[in-house]
Amino acid sequence: MASQRRRPRYDAAVGEEFLATSRFFDHQFKREIIKIMPGQFFVASGEVIIATVLGSCVSAVIWDPVSRIGGMNHFMLAASADENGEEADCMRYGQFAMDTLIERVLAHGAMKQSLEAKVFGGGRVLRGFNASDIGDDNAAFVLQYLEERGIPIRACNLGDVYPRKLYFFPDSGRVMMRKMKTDYNPKVARIEQAYRANLRH
Repeated sequence: MASQRRRPRYDAAVGEEFLATSRFFDHQFKREIIKIMPGQFFVASGEVIIATVLGSCVSAVIWDPVSRIGGMNHFMLAASADENGEEADCMRYGQFAMDTLIERVLAHGAMKQSLEAKVFGGGRVLRGFNASDIGDDNAAFVLQYLEERGIPIRACNLGDVYPRKLYFFPDSGRVMMRKMKTDYNPKVARIEQAYRANLRH
């Protein structure tokens, strides 16, 4: 008897203000793709793809190979406090983005003891202002965060000067990464600069 395709499950009950909402069917992969923008995350299982494009931002994939449940975030700043020194409950910050992703993956049915991570991004892609260390800070933060929590890193591609496009497959844990050909991608830079400007307001 042919096996039935496993239907995707989505974590849409919690953290809705930060959940990615852009989705479309991709004919190449023959799967639905959920696209994550800066400051968003998504958790799913089954035959679906979670995708994003990274410049200086970092994305962490947290996956449980036992339950085959996983998620991905996309954060812009390593700091976990705002200008007043108060903890900022916003996905732009690495601390909150990582805490939220792990909590939501566990709430979705993953097991804490079997979690593993894959991390990407932190490229030096922004020009025109003093932002050369943002990618490095993000990369250093996510590595330290995962080490402190004892979550093993199964794949890591951080730093360099290239934007990256990611595709995460929650049913298998596979991440497909494509480095963009140029070291400066105006579209990626515009998205990050616009998001950064929006945060200031």
